[in-house]
Amino acid sequence: MYKWFLKIFGYVFIGLPMFVCDVSGQMKSPEQIIGRHKNIFLSPPSKTPGRVAVDGPLLGNGSVAVAMAGQPEQQTYYLTRNDFWRLKSAYNESFPAVLGTLQIDIPSLKSASYKIQQDLYHASATADFTKGNASAIIRSEVAATKDWLIIEIKNNGQASMGGKVALLLPQADQFYVNPPLENKFPDSTSSGNDAQGLQWIQRAFVKDVSIQSQAVAALKIIGKDSNEFLLKPGETMVMVCALSSNFRDTNCLQIVKQQIRKTSIETVKSTRKAHLAWWKHFWNKSLVNIEDPVIEQQYYRSQYNLASCSRDPKFPPGIFGSWVTREIPSWNGDYHLNYNYTAPFYALYSSNHLEQAMPYYEPLLDFIERGKYYSEKITQIPDGVLYPVGIGPLGIETTRKNSLMNYKTEDEGLFFGQKSNAAYCAVTMSMHFYKTYDRSFAKHVYPFIRSVAIFWQHYLKKDGKRYIIENDAIHEGTFGTMNPILSLGLVPVVLKTAIDMSTLLNEDKALRDDWKEKIDHLSGYTFQVRNGKTVFRYSEKGTDWWNDNTLGIQHIYPAGQIGLESDSNLLQVARNTIEVMNRWKDYNGSNSFFPAAVRVGYNSDTILTKLHDYSLHTYPNGFQSGNPHGIENCSTVPNTINEMLCMSNQNVLRVFAVWPKEKNASFSNIRCDGAFLVSSELKNKAVKYLIITSEKGQDCVIQNPWKGKTLIIKSKYRKVRKQDGEKIKLPTLAGETLFITPEGGDI
Repeated sequence: MYKWFLKIFGYVFIGLPMFVCDVSGQMKSPEQIIGRHKNIFLSPPSKTPGRVAVDGPLLGNGSVAVAMAGQPEQQTYYLTRNDFWRLKSAYNESFPAVLGTLQIDIPSLKSASYKIQQDLYHASATADFTKGNASAIIRSEVAATKDWLIIEIKNNGQASMGGKVALLLPQADQFYVNPPLENKFPDSTSSGNDAQGLQWIQRAFVKDVSIQSQAVAALKIIGKDSNEFLLKPGETMVMVCALSSNFRDTNCLQIVKQQIRKTSIETVKSTRKAHLAWWKHFWNKSLVNIEDPVIEQQYYRSQYNLASCSRDPKFPPGIFGSWVTREIPSWNGDYHLNYNYTAPFYALYSSNHLEQAMPYYEPLLDFIERGKYYSEKITQIPDGVLYPVGIGPLGIETTRKNSLMNYKTEDEGLFFGQKSNAAYCAVTMSMHFYKTYDRSFAKHVYPFIRSVAIFWQHYLKKDGKRYIIENDAIHEGTFGTMNPILSLGLVPVVLKTAIDMSTLLNEDKALRDDWKEKIDHLSGYTFQVRNGKTVFRYSEKGTDWWNDNTLGIQHIYPAGQIGLESDSNLLQVARNTIEVMNRWKDYNGSNSFFPAAVRVGYNSDTILTKLHDYSLHTYPNGFQSGNPHGIENCSTVPNTINEMLCMSNQNVLRVFAVWPKEKNASFSNIRCDGAFLVSSELKNKAVKYLIITSEKGQDCVIQNPWKGKTLIIKSKYRKVRKQDGEKIKLPTLAGETLFITPEGGDI
């Protein structure tokens, strides 16, 4: 049996290709699982361009993003870069900006049939347009390892097909101007072409800004000296559009021109090969296989979207990801700190996609100095941090008071009465830390965690034997709230993470006892009766309930303060609150509502039914239909499924704990607290095996998946062990993989 495990699951610790069991019982690779899911577009996008989430095919590499739209005879590619912002610390004066469009005109395709198929596994989009004897196959991809958009056009018809390609600065449909709040700010632009068929555009913000920014693009049809083309039946042509910015290259326009002039078909082939290798590596990080193809497709296209927009080390995506197609996007497309900025990243940790999570931290670290200013100026707490509702990259404050603002501010900052923004942002840092125990990561983010902890250490007020939170709004504008349930959930996360990070780094030992004392004596939750059920009250004094949003359960998730190890009475209140709130489709909070339901053991059939409905309520690209928000919904399905299959909060690892036992499922390399990578399979109502790879050698406590049975534990580093119990503590070695089965089990 052990040799069988090594043969099939050797990838867990020696890097072989990953597989999971399909519902049929056959071993399947990531390409076989993910490759069966395609995004199909059967009509031209109607909401692209737009100020909110768009509905067209999405391409990107985390630095460059492209949203596709237009009729067959005029395909349009909306070009953006993560690092192209108008950067000014002022309300409604800072936002991710548009660069321009790439437009392909093929007159013979007017009124052609429309179909675009997006291949998630290979990260490409293929258009098939046909009208009579005119037919074109257009394949598009943003290269994973270069800031290139590669487009290949094949004449698939029976007659010659002509057209032209244009690289254009933003047109009228890419601007939203509604003075006095929304304005078109002065920019610097240039464009041109040369005798060899090279085209370029350049756009920059250099006046009345805090930091100057510039973005450029250059385009050429390979092997042609013109932007016009004529393809005979069966012929193919390739064009490449290279993009850059002043943050990437000092002479960015000159560099992209040079790149394009040197580009050949062989260069494109090698770039595509590297592109496919990158995505193969990405998809091999983790894998799930379930019996619901609708949910499974939403699982993988959500992860595709995050991988396509989050990789630039200093410029993470804003509310709408990197696909900003109209200026100014709603909410300025900024980093909204009272949940919108954080929520897209929830699923990345358990899915083992840490590279996509790394950009999230940089704007928060860059804003520490300004956060300390607000902490001392507004609350008289030196060395702590207090963050406003909106920030941008490189220390920019997108909601700073200016003549346009008519909201109530504190000093120059817009807080809506909430003190919890920085604590909310610390949650994903905590997730990353406990799922990796990465010392270098802890050292990188500890200055932020420490400052948030110091703020709350001094902001909490002693009231008898407990500490209370005063004047902290539970919802935007609910001024004067006492003990909001959100902050009661977030503060312990911050303080515990600060204690454990400081211990690992051997720093601030003198602060730990006070941090621990604050955790131990923080006020408890308050309750109320609604619809005949005892549920959580949103605050002890002030707001008791809210008719949308999911703030009433965010102490459960993402704060993680209640789970299956919690007191049974508290768990019942949590389940009651899930039932009474009923926020499965909420514009603001489905991303926390679903995983919260899982964490407290809500009915698994109900969760999957609601998740199936949620997965159907999307545009073909995976964005929620009719929901103005963007990538925050990318975490909902992956995070919920990962938690249902493999839950590790409250220091106990559980597999299939909130999953219908009659539904077969399998997964590989879900990342869990304690720096463990876990794989397992449920088949015919029984867990077949459990594989745990330990990265850091932490002890692992597992809930016995085989109730009442003895566990057989195998490792190449030790003799075979047997252990009994309901909860079993397993010591591990760094780099060790444990293979666990029930005694007498049939694999």
